[in-house]
Amino acid sequence: MSQREDLLAGARKCLVEKGYHKTTARDIVAASGAHLASIGYHFGSKDNLMNAAVLEATGEWGDAFERAVVASRAEAPSKRLRALLSSLFETLPEQRDLLVASVQAYTQAQFDATVREALAAGIAEGRRELAALVLDVPSDEVDDATAAGTGSLLYNLITGYVIQYLVDPGALPTVDQAMEGLHSLLRSDG
Repeated sequence: MSQREDLLAGARKCLVEKGYHKTTARDIVAASGAHLASIGYHFGSKDNLMNAAVLEATGEWGDAFERAVVASRAEAPSKRLRALLSSLFETLPEQRDLLVASVQAYTQAQFDATVREALAAGIAEGRRELAALVLDVPSDEVDDATAAGTGSLLYNLITGYVIQYLVDPGALPTVDQAMEGLHSLLRSDG
Protein backbone atom coordinates (compact mmCIF):
# COMPACT_ATOMS: atom_id res chain seq x y z
CA MET A 1 0.00 0.00 0.00
CA SER A 2 1.05 3.58 -0.56
CA GLN A 3 1.48 5.94 2.37
CA ARG A 4 -1.80 7.64 1.40
CA GLU A 5 -3.63 4.30 1.50
CA ASP A 6 -1.94 3.45 4.80
CA LEU A 7 -3.19 6.71 6.26
CA LEU A 8 -6.74 6.02 5.07
CA ALA A 9 -6.62 2.52 6.54
CA GLY A 10 -5.26 3.89 9.82
CA ALA A 11 -7.95 6.59 9.95
CA ARG A 12 -10.67 4.00 9.32
CA LYS A 13 -9.30 1.84 12.10
CA CYS A 14 -9.30 4.83 14.45
CA LEU A 15 -12.86 5.73 13.44
CA VAL A 16 -13.99 2.33 14.63
CA GLU A 17 -11.85 2.19 17.77
CA LYS A 18 -11.97 5.81 18.99
CA GLY A 19 -14.64 7.62 17.01
CA TYR A 20 -14.37 10.73 14.89
CA HIS A 21 -13.85 13.34 17.61
CA LYS A 22 -11.45 11.43 19.84
CA THR A 23 -9.02 10.43 17.09
CA THR A 24 -5.83 12.47 16.99
CA ALA A 25 -3.29 12.75 14.20
CA ARG A 26 -0.87 10.77 16.37
CA ASP A 27 -3.47 7.99 16.71
CA ILE A 28 -3.71 7.75 12.94
CA VAL A 29 0.07 7.71 12.57
CA ALA A 30 0.34 4.92 15.13
CA ALA A 31 -2.39 2.90 13.39
CA SER A 32 -0.98 3.42 9.91
CA GLY A 33 2.77 3.35 10.42
CA ALA A 34 3.04 6.58 8.41
CA HIS A 35 4.83 9.77 9.39
CA LEU A 36 2.95 12.64 11.04
CA ALA A 37 3.91 15.09 8.29
CA SER A 38 2.43 12.76 5.66
CA ILE A 39 -1.09 13.63 6.84
CA GLY A 40 -0.56 17.24 5.78
CA TYR A 41 1.20 16.24 2.59
CA HIS A 42 -1.51 13.85 1.39
CA PHE A 43 -4.67 15.36 2.92
CA GLY A 44 -3.91 18.87 4.14
CA SER A 45 -5.22 18.17 7.64
CA LYS A 46 -6.32 15.43 10.01
CA ASP A 47 -9.97 16.44 9.51
CA ASN A 48 -9.65 16.11 5.73
CA LEU A 49 -8.15 12.66 6.22
CA MET A 50 -10.94 11.64 8.60
CA ASN A 51 -13.57 12.88 6.14
CA ALA A 52 -11.94 10.98 3.31
CA ALA A 53 -11.93 7.84 5.48
CA VAL A 54 -15.63 8.25 6.35
CA LEU A 55 -16.58 8.88 2.72
CA GLU A 56 -14.52 5.92 1.52
CA ALA A 57 -16.08 3.60 4.09
CA THR A 58 -19.63 4.77 3.41
CA GLY A 59 -18.97 4.40 -0.31
CA GLU A 60 -17.98 0.78 0.22
CA TRP A 61 -21.13 0.27 2.29
CA GLY A 62 -23.14 1.81 -0.58
CA ASP A 63 -21.50 -0.66 -2.95
CA ALA A 64 -22.98 -3.46 -0.83
CA PHE A 65 -26.46 -1.96 -1.40
CA GLU A 66 -25.83 -1.85 -5.10
CA ARG A 67 -24.76 -5.49 -5.19
CA ALA A 68 -27.88 -6.51 -3.24
CA VAL A 69 -30.23 -4.59 -5.54
CA VAL A 70 -28.54 -5.84 -8.70
CA ALA A 71 -28.54 -9.41 -7.38
CA SER A 72 -32.26 -9.20 -6.65
CA ARG A 73 -32.95 -8.83 -10.37
CA ALA A 74 -36.04 -6.87 -9.37
CA GLU A 75 -37.74 -5.14 -12.26
CA ALA A 76 -40.03 -2.65 -10.54
CA PRO A 77 -38.60 0.28 -8.57
CA SER A 78 -40.60 -0.78 -5.49
CA LYS A 79 -38.92 -4.20 -5.58
CA ARG A 80 -35.51 -2.60 -5.94
CA LEU A 81 -36.37 -0.35 -2.99
CA ARG A 82 -37.32 -3.46 -0.98
CA ALA A 83 -33.93 -5.01 -1.84
CA LEU A 84 -32.18 -1.78 -0.83
CA LEU A 85 -33.98 -1.64 2.53
CA SER A 86 -33.33 -5.33 3.14
CA SER A 87 -29.63 -4.80 2.55
CA LEU A 88 -29.65 -1.71 4.77
CA PHE A 89 -31.36 -3.44 7.68
CA GLU A 90 -29.16 -6.53 7.36
CA THR A 91 -25.90 -4.57 7.38
CA LEU A 92 -26.67 -2.07 10.15
CA PRO A 93 -25.26 -4.21 13.00
CA GLU A 94 -21.93 -4.86 11.26
CA GLN A 95 -21.60 -1.20 10.24
CA ARG A 96 -22.49 0.34 13.61
CA ASP A 97 -19.04 1.83 14.33
CA LEU A 98 -18.84 3.36 10.86
CA LEU A 99 -22.33 4.81 11.28
CA VAL A 100 -21.43 6.41 14.59
CA ALA A 101 -18.35 7.96 12.97
CA SER A 102 -20.47 9.21 10.06
CA VAL A 103 -22.93 10.91 12.39
CA GLN A 104 -19.99 12.51 14.20
CA ALA A 105 -18.69 13.79 10.87
CA TYR A 106 -22.08 15.38 10.15
CA THR A 107 -21.94 17.26 13.44
CA GLN A 108 -18.37 18.40 12.73
CA ALA A 109 -19.60 19.91 9.45
CA GLN A 110 -21.39 22.63 11.40
CA PHE A 111 -18.03 23.99 12.55
CA ASP A 112 -15.77 23.33 9.57
CA ALA A 113 -16.47 24.55 6.05
CA THR A 114 -14.07 22.02 4.52
CA VAL A 115 -15.86 19.15 6.23
CA ARG A 116 -19.24 20.61 5.20
CA GLU A 117 -18.18 20.90 1.55
CA ALA A 118 -16.81 17.35 1.44
CA LEU A 119 -19.96 15.92 3.01
CA ALA A 120 -22.22 18.02 0.78
CA ALA A 121 -20.44 16.63 -2.28
CA GLY A 122 -20.77 13.10 -0.89
CA ILE A 123 -24.46 13.58 -0.20
CA ALA A 124 -25.07 14.94 -3.71
CA GLU A 125 -23.30 11.96 -5.24
CA GLY A 126 -25.15 9.57 -2.92
CA ARG A 127 -28.54 10.99 -3.90
CA ARG A 128 -27.77 10.62 -7.59
CA GLU A 129 -26.41 7.07 -7.15
CA LEU A 130 -29.39 5.96 -5.04
CA ALA A 131 -31.87 7.32 -7.57
CA ALA A 132 -29.99 5.56 -10.37
CA LEU A 133 -29.94 2.31 -8.43
CA VAL A 134 -33.64 2.19 -7.60
CA LEU A 135 -34.74 3.51 -11.00
CA ASP A 136 -32.31 1.14 -12.76
CA VAL A 137 -30.65 3.77 -14.94
CA PRO A 138 -27.01 4.88 -15.27
CA SER A 139 -26.19 7.61 -12.75
CA ASP A 140 -25.19 10.02 -15.50
CA GLU A 141 -28.79 9.81 -16.78
CA VAL A 142 -30.25 10.97 -13.46
CA ASP A 143 -31.18 14.62 -13.90
CA ASP A 144 -30.97 17.17 -11.09
CA ALA A 145 -34.72 17.11 -10.42
CA THR A 146 -34.73 13.32 -10.02
CA ALA A 147 -31.68 13.44 -7.78
CA ALA A 148 -33.37 16.14 -5.69
CA GLY A 149 -36.68 14.28 -5.49
CA THR A 150 -36.16 10.52 -5.66
CA GLY A 151 -32.53 10.60 -4.57
CA SER A 152 -33.22 12.81 -1.56
CA LEU A 153 -36.14 10.67 -0.47
CA LEU A 154 -34.00 7.53 -0.63
CA TYR A 155 -31.07 9.22 1.10
CA ASN A 156 -33.36 10.44 3.87
CA LEU A 157 -34.90 6.99 4.32
CA ILE A 158 -31.45 5.51 4.77
CA THR A 159 -30.10 8.19 7.10
CA GLY A 160 -33.34 8.20 9.09
CA TYR A 161 -33.18 4.45 9.60
CA VAL A 162 -29.49 4.73 10.51
CA ILE A 163 -30.28 7.30 13.23
CA GLN A 164 -33.17 5.20 14.52
CA TYR A 165 -30.94 2.14 14.62
CA LEU A 166 -28.18 3.94 16.52
CA VAL A 167 -30.62 5.25 19.13
CA ASP A 168 -32.82 2.15 19.51
CA PRO A 169 -31.91 -0.87 17.35
CA GLY A 170 -34.95 -2.82 18.50
CA ALA A 171 -37.38 -0.16 17.32
CA LEU A 172 -36.63 -0.48 13.60
CA PRO A 173 -39.54 -1.68 11.53
CA THR A 174 -39.29 -4.78 9.42
CA VAL A 175 -38.77 -4.29 5.71
CA ASP A 176 -42.42 -5.28 5.18
CA GLN A 177 -43.56 -2.62 7.65
CA ALA A 178 -41.38 0.04 6.03
CA MET A 179 -42.66 -0.82 2.56
CA GLU A 180 -46.28 -0.89 3.76
CA GLY A 181 -45.78 2.51 5.36
CA LEU A 182 -44.57 3.97 2.08
CA HIS A 183 -47.39 2.30 0.12
CA SER A 184 -49.92 3.56 2.67
CA LEU A 185 -48.72 7.15 2.24
CA LEU A 186 -48.93 6.88 -1.53
CA ARG A 187 -52.43 5.31 -1.44
CA SER A 188 -53.74 7.98 0.90
CA ASP A 189 -52.72 10.69 -1.56
CA GLY A 190 -55.06 9.19 -4.22
